Amino acid sequence: MTESKSTDLYRDTVFLPSTSFPMRGGLPKKEPEILAHWKKIGLDAAIQKKSDERLAAGHKVFTLHDGPPYANGHLHIGHALNKIIKDVINRAHRMSGEVVRYIPGWDCHGLPIEWRIEEEYRKAGKNKDDVPVLQFRAECRNYAQEWLSTQSAEFQRLGVQAEWDHRYATMDFSSEATIVEEIGRFLLNGSLYRGLRPVMWSPVEKTALAEAEIEYHDHTSVTIFVAFPIVKDSTKDHFLTGVSAVIWTTTPWTIPANRAIAYNTEITYQVLMANEVSEKSQVTVGAKFLVAQELADSFCRQVGITDHKTLHVLPGKELAGTVAAHPLRGKGFDYDVPFLAGDFVTTEAGTGLVHCAPAHGEDDFYLCRDNNIGVDELVEDDGRYAEHVPLFAGIHVFKAADPVCEALTTAKEEAQQESNAFTGLVARSSLVHSYPHSWRSRAPVIYRATPQWFIAMDDNRKIRENALSALEDVTFVPAQIRNRLTSMVASRPDWCISRQRAWGVPIAVFVNKQTREVLRDAEVMQRIVEAFKAEGADAWYTSPASRFLGDGYNADDFEQIFDIVDVWFESGSTHAFVLGKDKLNFPADLYLEGSDQHRGWFQSSLLECIGTRGIAPFKAIVTNGFVMDEQGRKMSKSLGNVVAPQDVNDSMGADILRLWVMNSDTNDDLRIGKEILKQQGDLYRRLRNTLRWLLGGLDGFSDAEKVPYAELPELEKWVLHRLTELNKVIQQAVKSHEWVGIYPTLHHFCTVDLSAFYFDIRKDTLYCDGKDSLRRRAARTVLDILHRCLCAWLAPALCFTAEEAWTARFGEEQSIHLEDFPILPAEWHDEALAERWVQVRAIRRIITTEIENARREGLIKSSLQAAVELNFSEKEEALFGQYDWADLVIVSQVDINVVPGSASLYTDEEEQLGEPHAPPAIEVASGQKCARCWKVLDEVGENTKHPELCLRCVDVVDQAS
Repeated sequence: MTESKSTDLYRDTVFLPSTSFPMRGGLPKKEPEILAHWKKIGLDAAIQKKSDERLAAGHKVFTLHDGPPYANGHLHIGHALNKIIKDVINRAHRMSGEVVRYIPGWDCHGLPIEWRIEEEYRKAGKNKDDVPVLQFRAECRNYAQEWLSTQSAEFQRLGVQAEWDHRYATMDFSSEATIVEEIGRFLLNGSLYRGLRPVMWSPVEKTALAEAEIEYHDHTSVTIFVAFPIVKDSTKDHFLTGVSAVIWTTTPWTIPANRAIAYNTEITYQVLMANEVSEKSQVTVGAKFLVAQELADSFCRQVGITDHKTLHVLPGKELAGTVAAHPLRGKGFDYDVPFLAGDFVTTEAGTGLVHCAPAHGEDDFYLCRDNNIGVDELVEDDGRYAEHVPLFAGIHVFKAADPVCEALTTAKEEAQQESNAFTGLVARSSLVHSYPHSWRSRAPVIYRATPQWFIAMDDNRKIRENALSALEDVTFVPAQIRNRLTSMVASRPDWCISRQRAWGVPIAVFVNKQTREVLRDAEVMQRIVEAFKAEGADAWYTSPASRFLGDGYNADDFEQIFDIVDVWFESGSTHAFVLGKDKLNFPADLYLEGSDQHRGWFQSSLLECIGTRGIAPFKAIVTNGFVMDEQGRKMSKSLGNVVAPQDVNDSMGADILRLWVMNSDTNDDLRIGKEILKQQGDLYRRLRNTLRWLLGGLDGFSDAEKVPYAELPELEKWVLHRLTELNKVIQQAVKSHEWVGIYPTLHHFCTVDLSAFYFDIRKDTLYCDGKDSLRRRAARTVLDILHRCLCAWLAPALCFTAEEAWTARFGEEQSIHLEDFPILPAEWHDEALAERWVQVRAIRRIITTEIENARREGLIKSSLQAAVELNFSEKEEALFGQYDWADLVIVSQVDINVVPGSASLYTDEEEQLGEPHAPPAIEVASGQKCARCWKVLDEVGENTKHPELCLRCVDVVDQAS
């Protein structure tokens, strides 16, 4: 009989694996089918029902509060990253027996949406200012709603489980009412005030911007040295008569707004005289300048002074009381420029003297304010000088460098004709440096003092102090990011919450026209809140002021404020209309967003909640990094390196994207691209093959086959011990929210411990042992446990594949997402057994290496053709002699040879008795190949009925016949 015929004869007696779970996932097609199936069986409702039952039974509630993405455009890969991490954490807590409700949310107001609508207007040749405000707001609302719906569908395609029909949005009437109520809390507790202070201002978008709306790009600025002639010399020896103070600035357009010169009392200053100048220098010989001594040489080099003489050296404190003239005196800028001491002045660059324009710089503003110097508003909303500004009226500040330099040059020439101290432009150059830009328009911004609404950080509410105190009790993941948020809170200025736009929640307050005092009346605020609940924020625009003011006030006496509130205040208020109700914890157990939200949502939520409730809205903060391309570059359309989640879904499947997230170090910046996703596809296939192997080996399995733990072979007990170790890792991740490395650990278990070890060893047992053999039933008992554990542990990340692997065994009416993580018996954890199997596997690696060497040398073609002579010392034989080494190393024969008195080759013995014995030897197995199991054994042929079989296979075949 030929081998092929013999094999065919016994094929039906071999327990070959069988499963409906396909080798190829076909995820782009399969995942939408699973989503449709979940909808058909009402999975979300079933999850909610189970949560309600658990809540009634007193189970712990876990609340992850969703930071609202912006309803503008398709999801990008950063959205996918963040929502997938959240989904994994929520699913894991739910499968740990907790009550989890996840309410997704959207940020719907603000400038980006306005900007999109205005773009459409510009394309149509329309002017936004000509459109009625209610019509404009309605168009913004419709735009936001369309993208909210689109993004919701895209999140669901990623497998994110949430109460999508119960989502929140900042533009909901109820949300708008709560937001204005939160503004009212600050109004009534005295923290809200209107003040004049420089803020980041976008001339393109004509509004104030928050720090979180700023990004920094390289920008070329004109730099100038400017001489201010000193007109009042307050030094004790009058060293400054005929001297000019020199400043250096990268913003020539702020010179018209100059009101002071700042110096540092700790800096030593020098009066120098130009003896010689270069041909191109604008400095005249004999000119006298005041600069910091440390910067004198650098100053001379930059302005073309080739030789100078030091006339005087004086400490900074002697400059107190000194006054200069504005360099454009006589041209409409006829006021004194006092010298003011400022700690912010350094000698890092420039001259050690700082030009102060209080309308256009924070340090300048506070220094001038503290010295009773007023602020002139010279720049309009669009970045042009106001009509009343001499010389520069109507010029845009970003085009003002040339006109300002020309005016300063003219002032210099006129001063020289009159033999006065050097005045005006000393030198001009340019500098490429990092400069703030609006992240929406990508246009540069300016500091501009305008009347704005602020929340005080350091008034009687002590928001800053209380926020820093509250953060001490907050858990940060990763731990080192604590310093990032605390430092930002510690150094931030008062919170500017007003924006000069139309789409948003208005700062619904009234100001007395005569006293300029803001009206703080709880009843008025309550009427506003009730109107917003019924009609939304549009009520502020459609109703007369008297509706809100009531009979107690004359509406003609009050100014109604129409600035809208900063969107960061809105999103920071979401805790007020999401948490603490409908079974959601307050404070939330977790906030989870990207690292940019330390200056955004994390901070605004903290400050808002501290200011109104005195506590932080979160117990823990988890931060994920940004997504870069495979070369570590920022994604951009121009580079062609954008990876869209929708494209990954369509080409590879959402589970591949989810696996990429959970295999990455999400605490740091991540990389993604075609090659990285291809690698994730390979990792996915190994996990899928593990599940398929389990399902194939469990074909027809029933509870009647199960073997009690005490009767399991040691190899099976070792597998169960490994499960307890993995279970501990999973439980710790649930508790700590630190999931980095968890799924790589599971992958390693599947590929190394299972596929390359346990499955490899037990394949023969599962295929060829008798149906009722203890060893086969024990193996299938463990496969059952493995299947349940792996499906459950993979479910949070591979939500589609885990479901497919679960229903392939238990039917489509079941769902892994209604199951809990398995509770593993404590007796399965056996450290002594595990340590012993570390040594067993080490011996196995040595033997299999020798087998591979024999295969390469041509001695054998497969391991089953091999016989192993395994030498043991007496100690080794006592420890390892009881194992079936032929099964462990997958050969046909192993002969153990005990070498008396030899030293151990495989263990660390304290005392070596003699020379180590020889390593394992590989020979060709004697006997014949069994036609059923393919082992080469001397016993093949002993049975006359089945001469082609070994004795084990004879028994199995006879039982089957």
